[in-house]
Amino acid sequence: MPNPSRPLLELNQLACSYGEQPVVSELNLHLRAGDIGCLLGPSGCGKTTTLRAIAGFEPITAGSIVLDGEQLSSPEKRVPPEQRRIGMVFQDYALFPHLSVADNVGFGIHKHPERKRLVAELLELVKLGKLGKRYPHELSGGQQQRVALARAMAPDPKLLLLDEPFSNLDGELRRRLSGEVRDILKGRGISAMLVTHDQSEAFAVCDHVAVLKDGKLQQWDTPYNLYHEPATPFVASFIGQGYFIRGQLISPETVQTELGNIGGNRAYSLPVGSAVDVLLRPDDVVGDPHSPLQACIVGKTFLGANILYSLQLPTGSALEALFPSHADHQIGDTLGIRVAADHLVLFAAQGSVNLHAQLPLEQVLGAGNAST
Repeated sequence: MPNPSRPLLELNQLACSYGEQPVVSELNLHLRAGDIGCLLGPSGCGKTTTLRAIAGFEPITAGSIVLDGEQLSSPEKRVPPEQRRIGMVFQDYALFPHLSVADNVGFGIHKHPERKRLVAELLELVKLGKLGKRYPHELSGGQQQRVALARAMAPDPKLLLLDEPFSNLDGELRRRLSGEVRDILKGRGISAMLVTHDQSEAFAVCDHVAVLKDGKLQQWDTPYNLYHEPATPFVASFIGQGYFIRGQLISPETVQTELGNIGGNRAYSLPVGSAVDVLLRPDDVVGDPHSPLQACIVGKTFLGANILYSLQLPTGSALEALFPSHADHQIGDTLGIRVAADHLVLFAAQGSVNLHAQLPLEQVLGAGNAST
């Protein structure tokens, strides 16, 4: 059993390279026993390389990988993959086409005295109890993924790795199966690490998510905190939807922007007078027919219960707003809007994000005040 007083998986100052090209550097994260973690980021950020290093398929150039107190990888030592007690679910499932479903699941436990019982139990767990005699080519993509999951769980690994396991499935099946996989892992108390570039998938399945950029860890946190408390501008823009609006801190709690003076629910540590970029999510912007601040609808996406509107302010700055679907407006219409966000995410101004110096604040707002 894993020692509950320490993390199950520890990546300490991990670095990986391909030749002279660094791919991952100074990566630190700890995964607790029973938790599901995720490596999330754009293509080329190092997430798959990190997963392969954990599995033992890639060497590391610095740092260490520790599983349940045992050091598996360092620059001097690498425990072979087959000795790591780690299961792997591959993106393409990697099933053996000449073996039946049952034989695929039991492949890694062929010497186990209760192999037949374990295979039957796992097939029931992944809802394939009646398909043990079929072959992979006779199964749908979702069924093949279930077989791959059962096969990876069969040897009772300490850690399960999943490399973009749902990427070959269509949207609704992908959503449903990802939820089922989480329930299975949580029900069995299996610790896992998932790689994906789909943040909605990461949020639905995982307890903690590592956001990577250019091989460096930006933030390792819960999905809630990544969305509401992003640590860097990259995390703020990569997670969820939203736009940065340029502003100026006029008190420790208040920012002056082209949308008016916006008050937060905390004192910010930047000096008063600092130029800042304020993150506004679509649900931070609401319609208000009495607001002096007008925005033009330049895009519209129907989402069923909601409509996502792309808006343009008189300055040219862009915003998005999420309205109930019965609030049906047309592209080209002008809306009165205001900010309804007690919690503000802001950073010291970077580059020229959504500059609003084209018009004086009074001209943008017109008569009245758009403060919230």
